[in-house]
Amino acid sequence: ILEGYKAITIPSEEEKKSQRSLYAQLEAVADMKFTYVATCQIYGNQKRNGDRRATDILNLMVNNPSLRVAYIDEVEEREGGKVQKVYYSVLVKAVDNLDQEIYRIKLPGAVKLGEGKPENQNHAVIFTRGEALQAIDMNQDNYLEEAFKMRNLLEEFNEDHGVRPPTILGVREHIFTGSVSSLAWFMSNQETSFVTIGQRVLARPLKVRFHYGHPDVFDRIFHITRGGMSKASRNVNLSEDIFAGFNSVLRRGNVTHHEYIQVGKGRDVGLNQISLFEAKVACGNGEQTLSRDIYRLGHRFDFFRMMSFYFTTIGSYLSSLLIVFTVYAFLYGKLYLSLSGLEESIVKFAETRKDDPLKAVMAQQSLVQLGLLMTFPMFMEMGLEKGFRSALGDLIIMQLQLATIFFTFSLGTKAHYYGRTVLHGGAKYRATGRGFVVRHEKFAENYRMYSRSHFVKGLEIMILLICYSVYGKSTKNSTVFAVITFSLWFLVISWVFAPFLSTFRIVVVEKN
Repeated sequence: ILEGYKAITIPSEEEKKSQRSLYAQLEAVADMKFTYVATCQIYGNQKRNGDRRATDILNLMVNNPSLRVAYIDEVEEREGGKVQKVYYSVLVKAVDNLDQEIYRIKLPGAVKLGEGKPENQNHAVIFTRGEALQAIDMNQDNYLEEAFKMRNLLEEFNEDHGVRPPTILGVREHIFTGSVSSLAWFMSNQETSFVTIGQRVLARPLKVRFHYGHPDVFDRIFHITRGGMSKASRNVNLSEDIFAGFNSVLRRGNVTHHEYIQVGKGRDVGLNQISLFEAKVACGNGEQTLSRDIYRLGHRFDFFRMMSFYFTTIGSYLSSLLIVFTVYAFLYGKLYLSLSGLEESIVKFAETRKDDPLKAVMAQQSLVQLGLLMTFPMFMEMGLEKGFRSALGDLIIMQLQLATIFFTFSLGTKAHYYGRTVLHGGAKYRATGRGFVVRHEKFAENYRMYSRSHFVKGLEIMILLICYSVYGKSTKNSTVFAVITFSLWFLVISWVFAPFLSTFRIVVVEKN
């Protein structure tokens, strides 16, 4: 490789005569086959305001001559004696250390009528070339050895993948932020299991894989003739990526998944960041529940594919909501039986009749714990990647680092935001920043973020548990009471104390 690199960088005598080096010829071939468009809709405003980030973008274009930047330009123009704002889609490149316009296309009005991210993608699609389009997020990375496999991946469009040719090629991701903190490690393992073993099963045999993020490669012609890469209606298309998959499947497309190539991805590393991200996804699933796309897909799938589709999209969030409802129903039901005297009479009746099954039913816990089952795919993926001994060791370490508390807290986040969106709407984009945020969070910030979703609910459940322990007749047997309420007390501790356990220094700082 090094000898070849020297050969193309050091011009030969023939190249000096032709005044065109081999390196320049290779660059020209690559530019014909691949174009790189970074879509930064506020680049025009940043330039006008003298923002240093505009200078950084220009430096990127200067150092990478193949890079193009697309943005929305707002210009005030005088028409008929009135000053009006006119919007343009602009594509620029770097020439002589300055940005030069390639195309300027007048738009009929303001672009950001819907959600910002899909609008930003769709306005820049027209500046791309070729038959395939790979969407990459700003928090993603790539590796040299993976770039060599791109030719193989593009050939998948010509391969036989069932009845219809593929319209979206799914690519696995490598989460590289797991070593930042224990929370980042939990999140990294959870995401890794989904973007590898999870999506593999969704694609085959279930055939319900959609578009979940941004290393996937689109059939460009198929999608720009069918509404663009992603839908952009405000609120409804908050999770804009999965609607691209819905749209593709509804229009007789085919989504596949390929494990031999991967793209790096940085995930959220702080609890507040993770909670914001999960709130955004839960709100997006709430809007999906009410969308016509889900309705149409559900009506057109066969039974088994429909059930797979339900469980892998909105079903998991609905299950989270039902688990929380079950906790309330169980506690309020137990408290009603205790305060009304029914529990005491039933227990006495069972004792006089020596009816052990009835006593067992009265002492039975109605909440089935699924926490360990939810970690099973994660354990399987870690076992496949690193061996089952390492996976078992990692699982034990995760439990010692209070992973169960984190996942229980996450359950509350999903249930609250999903339920609120279904009942009241109001889903909105939550900017997590994807920054490096291993820092101390103030109590006021934690309370503002989690008061309605976790603290109030946790304290309500705690009051119900205390009232039941005081008035309940089954609580005379402390073992029975402990068995009934152990998981509920664990839920209370997770919801009330998890934000402070993740940044334990808060106790010391605010005391001083």
